[in-house]
Amino acid sequence: MSQTVDRALSILPLLAEGPADLGQVADRLGVHKSTALRLLRTLHEHGLVYRQSDQRYRLGARLFALAQQAVENLDVREIAHPHLGRLNEECGHTVHLAVYEENEVLYIDKVDSRYPVRMYSRIGKPVAITVAAVAKLLLADLPEPERRAVVERLDYPLYTARSTPNAAAYLRELATVREQGWATDFGGHEESINCVAAPIRGADGRVVAAMSVSAPNVVVTADELLTLLPLVRRTADAITREYSGNTPAKDAV
Repeated sequence: MSQTVDRALSILPLLAEGPADLGQVADRLGVHKSTALRLLRTLHEHGLVYRQSDQRYRLGARLFALAQQAVENLDVREIAHPHLGRLNEECGHTVHLAVYEENEVLYIDKVDSRYPVRMYSRIGKPVAITVAAVAKLLLADLPEPERRAVVERLDYPLYTARSTPNAAAYLRELATVREQGWATDFGGHEESINCVAAPIRGADGRVVAAMSVSAPNVVVTADELLTLLPLVRRTADAITREYSGNTPAKDAV
């Protein structure tokens, strides 16, 4: 039975490449045409494949409906939270998860640090969009025209001497973030707080959320925090794999 299921499932990625006839399916599976036909008929009955008028088979509408339903029911926060907790246990620092919604970047999850100095960030609260590392990742992934339009209508408050001063500077920084695939905020919002962040991607490769590790200077320096970047990126990649079913490309942006 498991071999039959395996063979049936192997047909789906074949048809994802384009319509195929019975002989092509049988050849790819290494089975007789009668066996391939039985598998195709079963998949057809469930709406997962469709037989065209030219007798070739393609993926069925039911498969796309199931995929869409699955995507709509995915909760990136629910998937990410255990990973954020493990990262917090390993490094001890505050861990955030953020998304871009309706022209704002919002924290949707937070795991507090284990030391007495706490950050004032709150779940549901918008982040400082022109300086926060998570915001940089989310905006950098926007299509260029949308990215430029968003950036040019933002205000640029000078929280500290390291804050992003204007739209031109922010566009340059977002270009760098897009190229390198990670972001930082070293004292841009609060002089004493540093942050490193990595993206979480959906099945289409687009950034759906961003996660970060933040810590005050009295606990670790910016350089020391930066040494955690590989761990942060591995955590983000693990969430991406679970959320999207894809393995992130090395150094993907």
